[in-house]
Amino acid sequence: MSYQAHPSAIVDEGAEIGEGCRIWHFVHVCGGARIGKSVSLGQNVFVGNRVVIGDRCKIQNNVSVYDNVTLEEGVFCGPSMVFTNVYNPRSLIERKSEYRDTLVKSGATLGANCTIVCGVTIGSFAFVGAGAVVQRDVADFALMVGVPARQIGWMSAYGERLSLPLSGEAETACPHTGDRYVLSGNCVTRVEACE
Repeated sequence: MSYQAHPSAIVDEGAEIGEGCRIWHFVHVCGGARIGKSVSLGQNVFVGNRVVIGDRCKIQNNVSVYDNVTLEEGVFCGPSMVFTNVYNPRSLIERKSEYRDTLVKSGATLGANCTIVCGVTIGSFAFVGAGAVVQRDVADFALMVGVPARQIGWMSAYGERLSLPLSGEAETACPHTGDRYVLSGNCVTRVEACE
């Protein structure tokens, strides 16, 4: 076995789990799940059959990653945050054929107790604050807070707030990495510093 799993964890036959993963107490990984390298699954995490988790993701305690959720590399899921996969669930109506895809792009952070309503895309290095409820797509590097979530700023890939307006034309640099961040309209792009 190229990963570590606590004896209380259940990893169903057929699950693909990458090298160096750590699977903690009371985790359940379903047989169809595909999990990359060096992923950490905290206590009481559930991973569904039709789930893809990229390399180096960290999924904290009490998170359920349901079918049709894809996490790219380096996504952080805070404690007790919530994914959904049916937009209008009813216990008395079967809606498994209506699952909506949710995509969380590389480097994004989903804060503790936030909710991601199914069918959205969270951009690369976006930052969703604790307790926020995301109902619409989120731009790369966007800082989102509140219920419903609204954008209040921009975040660097390093994880600190950037001194940029919400829209317009502007530029700033990350003091930690030297990367430049260029705002054009409602989009931020990163120009990585030369090594």
